[in-house]
Amino acid sequence: MARLISGRTKRKWVVKRKGLLRRGRRQGGKSNTLSTSQHGAYNDGYNSGFDKGHAEGYRQGKYDGEAQSGWRDGIEGMIDSMTPAYEIMPELSAEQIIEAGIEHLRGHFRHLLTPEELGGQIVHALNTRTPMSVVRLGDGELLTLAQGSVLSIAQVQEQGSFLGYAGVTVPDYEARDQLADSVRKATVVGIPKLRVRNYQPLAFEVFRAHAINHRHLNLTDSLINYYLYQAGFLSRIVTGRRVLIVGTLADQLGDLLRTHGVHVVTAVSPVHGVADVARVMGEIGAHEFDLALVAAGIAAVIVSQRIASDLGKVAIDFGHLANSMIKGEAPFK
Repeated sequence: MARLISGRTKRKWVVKRKGLLRRGRRQGGKSNTLSTSQHGAYNDGYNSGFDKGHAEGYRQGKYDGEAQSGWRDGIEGMIDSMTPAYEIMPELSAEQIIEAGIEHLRGHFRHLLTPEELGGQIVHALNTRTPMSVVRLGDGELLTLAQGSVLSIAQVQEQGSFLGYAGVTVPDYEARDQLADSVRKATVVGIPKLRVRNYQPLAFEVFRAHAINHRHLNLTDSLINYYLYQAGFLSRIVTGRRVLIVGTLADQLGDLLRTHGVHVVTAVSPVHGVADVARVMGEIGAHEFDLALVAAGIAAVIVSQRIASDLGKVAIDFGHLANSMIKGEAPFK
């Protein structure tokens, strides 16, 4: 749908306006200096014009935008096609109809582990020295799995132009098959909740293509790394543990965690994609640790699963949370 003009956008314009006024005052000179009355007239005129433009933009975004929305047209058309002839549902919005339908299908819901549930399981695994791996499937992992099974190589190359950066050069059937094997063996698998292309729908398509029964998987949200952090589990998980960090930013993340008293055993870096997994696992196996935080693109799924299955440790696919912490966007807590 058309994007509405938000309050945040309006505030940005107000700040910009104030900045222009300050620059006008600093420039000095008769032609650049406004009197108090002129300032008032300018502000009144500007605000009046802005408010009028904002209201018009909102109207176009909400109504004209909705009228041109392919999504809304598709949903409304689908409702029309499913409504019996000569029957209508007045005063019910598409959202209300969808909500009622979803509630009717509650028996088909599949529960995803919450941060509290999964966080408790991770702490328990650490306390009892039970092997555990938490892996996450995003669009990169799902497109890798889709190679030649759900999508053609040409489609994967077109839709996954970023895969080389994430650690897979398409076509790479060996990476695909290693990834599928790790999904089967992982303790917990994060999948996207979003029902858009290359996210949740693709997850279940690749599960079927690789004969992975999702009912045998412990599922959570693929953003669980962030949700665990937001729920305050990071400090509970790493405190008092021997932590090993894997990935391109392992050294920086290790230095950051050490400043908070975390016992970081070592940093294994870099990881040159899925093809580098065997070497990385050899280096990891040379160290004693309790917990591994792995931020290594698509390879993180395979490395995390093998740390648990082969070395008997707890491993978490840490992902871009490492970047956020290093940048100061996610302070240690």
